[in-house]
Amino acid sequence: MNTMFGLFNLGGGEIILILALILILFGAKKLPELAKGLGQGIKEFKKATKEVTDEVQSAMDEPSPPQKRLPSNNPQPEQPETAAHPSSPSTKA
Repeated sequence: MNTMFGLFNLGGGEIILILALILILFGAKKLPELAKGLGQGIKEFKKATKEVTDEVQSAMDEPSPPQKRLPSNNPQPEQPETAAHPSSPSTKA
């Protein structure tokens, strides 16, 4: 049990104090409900974590389809207009 709380650096005395505070705050009647809810929450979290891990693993195992080259969205550069066309009428008056 000591290794489980090693991350939080809690000793036996601190754990007993925390449990006593929880008992005082919530009362003896609410503790089973709290423990049940906490257990269900942990169970759902583990289930969701396993599903995500399995999905990532299956995605990594599938061979990726060959990528198709999509046409570019960039339009072709416009060619500069010429000064005057031989067939256009002259604007001189």
